[in-house]
Amino acid sequence: MRIAFYALVGGVSAVVTFLLAWATWRVGMRFRLYPPIRDRDVHSRPTPRLGGVAMFLGFAAAIAVASQLDEFAPVFHGTINVWAVFGAALLIVVVGAIDDLVDLDWLVKLAAQVLAAGILAWGGVQVFSLPIAGWTILPSDLSLALTVFIVVLVMNAVNFIDGLDGLVAGVALIASVVFFIYSYVLQHDSRLEYYNLATLITVVLGGACAGFLPFNWRRESKGVLVRPARLFMGDSGALFVGLLMATSAVSVTGNLNPSPIANEVPLARSDIAPVIIPIVLPITILAVPLADFALAVVRRVYAGKSPFAADRKHLHHRLLDMGHTHLHAVLVFYAWTTVVAVGCLLPFFRIRWYWALAFIVVGLIACTVVTLLPLTRRRALDTLVAAPDDDSHPAAPAAPDAPGPEVPALDAAPPRSSTPAPRKDSA
Repeated sequence: MRIAFYALVGGVSAVVTFLLAWATWRVGMRFRLYPPIRDRDVHSRPTPRLGGVAMFLGFAAAIAVASQLDEFAPVFHGTINVWAVFGAALLIVVVGAIDDLVDLDWLVKLAAQVLAAGILAWGGVQVFSLPIAGWTILPSDLSLALTVFIVVLVMNAVNFIDGLDGLVAGVALIASVVFFIYSYVLQHDSRLEYYNLATLITVVLGGACAGFLPFNWRRESKGVLVRPARLFMGDSGALFVGLLMATSAVSVTGNLNPSPIANEVPLARSDIAPVIIPIVLPITILAVPLADFALAVVRRVYAGKSPFAADRKHLHHRLLDMGHTHLHAVLVFYAWTTVVAVGCLLPFFRIRWYWALAFIVVGLIACTVVTLLPLTRRRALDTLVAAPDDDSHPAAPAAPDAPGPEVPALDAAPPRSSTPAPRKDSA
């Protein structure tokens, strides 16, 4: 029952986050710690945006508990990885919280993201190798640059989709479950130490998202708002979630056992899969956020704006414009994330590739149908509205061979009389 210790740490993260999220919501409403509503926002009432602070404190409490458990001793002893993650997370949450209150310049936020990624790399959380031509050990400079690029990219991709209630927390929770299953299988196959940094971060992140989600969830009934979200995670939370997701993915590559490469044994598919999946899995889990990020950057640069200039043209905005309700748009994102992530993970369980491909194809078709469904309804409604009523159709003209009584036209001139009308005197 070694998994119970992971459950304990994840439970601490969830409970502490939930309690502090409630406190953050009450304090935020009491002292009006929320910015004014912007044009691009989809909510209509002021809402506190400091949920990321509660998530970070839940994360810190869980890390503190794990540090006192003997089972997690390999994660904490003889390395500064965990403390580098903690320092990077603290930096990004502080800068994000300030931005949630006073709206910092995008260059300041980008500099903080690069610095946080640099702290991770300095602490040993790096992409040390890639499955290129077997197993390629990267030079230190390239490893540092690639790690910083990946971490900053993932943080911004997650932050860009933080526009709907429950979207980021739910997507991150799905990603945490999938990545935990993957890392657990690695542990079972003795490719990874059972208690390791990647799995610990994944579990703690999942617990924080689970504890925060009840306050960020929007209740609807038949498309009608019942209760809006009470707390937003803000930039502090979105950047924090992206940082931990990137940390989990990057740290796996530094913990895999490269013994097949060291012994110059050709890699079988079962050997190369653990190396490829840590790279492919985060991309597939974040496929929609990364696509949104790429489209936003291209759109803004083409318009001559900053890549980080806010607008109301993100994918979740477009789903709302298509006719999806707020909740349905969030569920569509969940569906796309689940199908792509699970489909990518299936080959790792030695399921034949064509079954995994079939799962992905059928799932993507179903997601596409659900995504486009409001357009078909709108088109049908427009057709119905545009169709004229039966009563408005003009009567068909009478057939020429059907004689009828002559009816003088109402506007016809009266017959002229043969008696001239008397002239009026001009006087």
